[in-house]
Order: sequence, then C-alpha cells, then structure tokens
Amino acid sequence: MKIGVLALQGDFDAHRRRLEELGADVVLMRNAEDFDGIDALVIPGGESTAFLKLLDKRTFQKLNDFVHAKPVFGTCAGAIMLAREVENPQQAGLNAIDIGVRRNAYGRQIDSSIVEAPSALGGEPLEMVFIRAPRIVDIGPKVEVLAKRGGDPVLVRQGRVMVATFHPELSPDKRVHAEFLKMV
Repeated sequence: MKIGVLALQGDFDAHRRRLEELGADVVLMRNAEDFDGIDALVIPGGESTAFLKLLDKRTFQKLNDFVHAKPVFGTCAGAIMLAREVENPQQAGLNAIDIGVRRNAYGRQIDSSIVEAPSALGGEPLEMVFIRAPRIVDIGPKVEVLAKRGGDPVLVRQGRVMVATFHPELSPDKRVHAEFLKMV
C-alpha cells in the first residue's frame, strides 16, 4: 500500500510518520509525476490558499483527477481544499466531498485547543487538536459523520474521501489514520 502525502507545506512529516507506524509505504508528493503509482493521498493542514498558490497548473490537475478517483484524506486545510464550498473568504474547492466549510471558524491561532469527544471509531474519546480550524457548516445527505465537537461535525466521510477539521497527526491516537488506511 503506497500512500502519498502532499508535501508542499504544513506538518506533512507528522502524517508520514503516523502512516509508516501503521505499516504504509509513504511518498512525499511535490509535483505531478509523484501521483503515478500511489494508492491513496493525504492532504495535510497548513494554509489552503498557500496550497493553491504552490500547486502549478499541471500538478493541480493531477490532484483534482486523483481526488475524484482514489481514496483521499484531508486534515484542516486539506478538508478545506476537498470541500464542495468554502467561505470566509470564498475559495474554489476540489468538490470531492459534499460539505461546506467556513475557514478559521473556531478563532485565531490563540484560540487553538485540544478537546476529547466520542467518535464512531470506538474506544476511548478521540483527542482532537484544533489549530485555526475550519467548521463544517453544511453536509450533504451521503456524508457520514464520524465525530463531532459539540454539535459540529469534525470528522466526516463520503465514499473514498474522509476529512477532519482537526489535526489527528498531532495526537498520539492512531485511530483516524488507521480508519483511512481501511478505506484504501
């Protein structure tokens, strides 16, 4: 199983380490050619507008084609990029999952937090690290909610696409990445 991690910015290396701990072969992806031969993709957190600026036209097209064909997991900025609709401010998304998101909806960097909540992944409450996190403000009928923060969905899945508005790569809990690998 070969998993690509988009390695343009954000803590892509934490995703790499977590996936390798779970037995995956990981490729750090930076250009269009890197998409050849991978089975799934992780789009890490960071800044979604920076991702869009750093992706050249050819790599963006490969990314767009990939997220509509194979398993993909986006965290924080990755969730924003995969969404159907983005607000605060409006931004084009890849429309890979039927959700609407509001950028930075839980506050600024100083408002970052770690919370625990039950999830559909079983076991103890899931630790969730929120850093300038987006809020999922709309979900389509085929989107499955796997975890919530209060009443807000924060971990969702639709078909072969899963997104988290938090950073599971910064928690010692491996269940979110393990759930993604089950999808591959």
